[in-house]
Amino acid sequence: MDGSGNAAPKPSSSVKLVLLGEAAVGKSSLVLRFVNNDFQENKEPTIGAAFLTQKCNLPTRTIKFEIWDTAGQERFASLAPMYYRNAQAALVVYDLTKPTSLVKAKHWVAELQRQASPGIVIALVGNKLDLTHDGGAGGGGATGGGDEGADGDESGGDARKVSTDEAQTYAEEESLLFFETSAKTGHNVADVFTAIANAIPETSLKSTRGPGAAGAASRGAEEQRVNLSGQRDNAAKEGCAC
Repeated sequence: MDGSGNAAPKPSSSVKLVLLGEAAVGKSSLVLRFVNNDFQENKEPTIGAAFLTQKCNLPTRTIKFEIWDTAGQERFASLAPMYYRNAQAALVVYDLTKPTSLVKAKHWVAELQRQASPGIVIALVGNKLDLTHDGGAGGGGATGGGDEGADGDESGGDARKVSTDEAQTYAEEESLLFFETSAKTGHNVADVFTAIANAIPETSLKSTRGPGAAGAASRGAEEQRVNLSGQRDNAAKEGCAC
């Protein structure tokens, strides 16, 4: 008769997700908005990488994202393969007000296609929509975005320098998910992660997680930053461009 307490729990799966992109495009701000529904106007640049987790509830399953937020500075570029190894998903982020950041995003997409796990789900994300006339709900403030040291147009005009058509056409050619977001207003941020969760193949979810993801899940983000800061000097010694 009363079967309300007998419903089987939804299956839960862990997904390793990495964020890549040029410095100051707002990668950390996107993660902060998704994980804590928060925004910090003048966020410090990420050193090495940061690790966070957040669940995404779908109708038939729960996805636990294990998120590696990587530093965008060139001197950390050689560390990136360590973070995207065994990743099932990636957010490649660019700044809608900075065309060179899309060039860098295309570089990361090519590298993922060449070296990451086969079948990795890649989302191309144009951030700082609040700096454009398209806006994001509640966006368009004078400081506009502020994601990791944004230097957008503060005159109140449209600071967009990358057209939606250009980026979307590229995303379609490369079979990428595509979104334009504002970490400041939250516009489309949750939608990106939900779309990724829906796009992860069932076969990938059933496979064993990579050793990096399993180990990281048991440690805090702060400990990850401490460990990674020690690897900064090694990257410099290997001849990374500063």
